[in-house]
Amino acid sequence: MTNYMLLNGPNLNLLGTREPDLYGSETLEDIEAHLIEISKDKECNLICHQSNAEHELVDLIHSAKDNQVKCIIINPGALTHSSIALRDALTGVNIPFIEVHISNIYAREDFRQKSYLSDIAEGVISGLGVEGYELALVKAMKKFN
Repeated sequence: MTNYMLLNGPNLNLLGTREPDLYGSETLEDIEAHLIEISKDKECNLICHQSNAEHELVDLIHSAKDNQVKCIIINPGALTHSSIALRDALTGVNIPFIEVHISNIYAREDFRQKSYLSDIAEGVISGLGVEGYELALVKAMKKFN
């Protein structure tokens, strides 16, 4: 069975209640359950984690190598715009990843328009709502299965 990993960064545990006009009303649990069903239908395994702590996300990225993860789908949240540590972890494990953002970070505040990850990502999905997660997973399963 092929393993994929879904990582969500700071504050994404608040989906469903945090600025629903911007992020929608689906919870992170709803998104994960939907993606797990899609992965099961394709006989794949999706490992899901969320953390508000940068070091935990780094450790999870490191664990992806031991878990033989073929592709990481990551919504780093605010760490997108500040974390060289996440960038170094992703390049260090040499596992392809797709960067996902629910809102269009390029149509928001100036400080949100710079990603430390986009230039090394397999792809970036930004501004398509929670559907971006499904698009990323489907693409990952087509390319890396």
